[in-house]
Amino acid sequence: MKTAEIHTSKGIMKIRFYEEDAPKTVKNFVTLANKGYYDGLAFHRVIPNFVIQGGCPYSKNLNDPRVGTGNPGYTIDCETSGKNQYHDKGVLSMAHAGKNTGGSQFFICHNRQNTQHLDRHHTCFGKVFEGLDVIDQIRQGDKIEKIIIIEEN
Repeated sequence: MKTAEIHTSKGIMKIRFYEEDAPKTVKNFVTLANKGYYDGLAFHRVIPNFVIQGGCPYSKNLNDPRVGTGNPGYTIDCETSGKNQYHDKGVLSMAHAGKNTGGSQFFICHNRQNTQHLDRHHTCFGKVFEGLDVIDQIRQGDKIEKIIIIEEN
């Protein structure tokens, strides 16, 4: 079982992955995190009572007009048929520009009320189990300092 710590200036969010429901998405995120891909990227899209979004490689400079359009140079397929495909508070989900176009951008939900329309359209691949308060503190431009992947037995 893998977990992750997303370190920000506002605190740490600890994530449990949905490895059974979204194995390819989890593997992709873990691989990118282990390479340091997310280090220094900003939460470039923050919509109160909806989501915080990060993972765009262009977000190191928020003045870059490409912010919000980047990916790691490839796309991954959506995995939306598993049992944990519901966008509750703290759920980690893949952002995309249409089915099977995700890559590195992800979002974390503020609540269930305003995100339920995303169910089975975006791949839910984990959930914050500690540090839920950090989600509400994140503002546009806040950086992901680092993401640590923890292998548990």
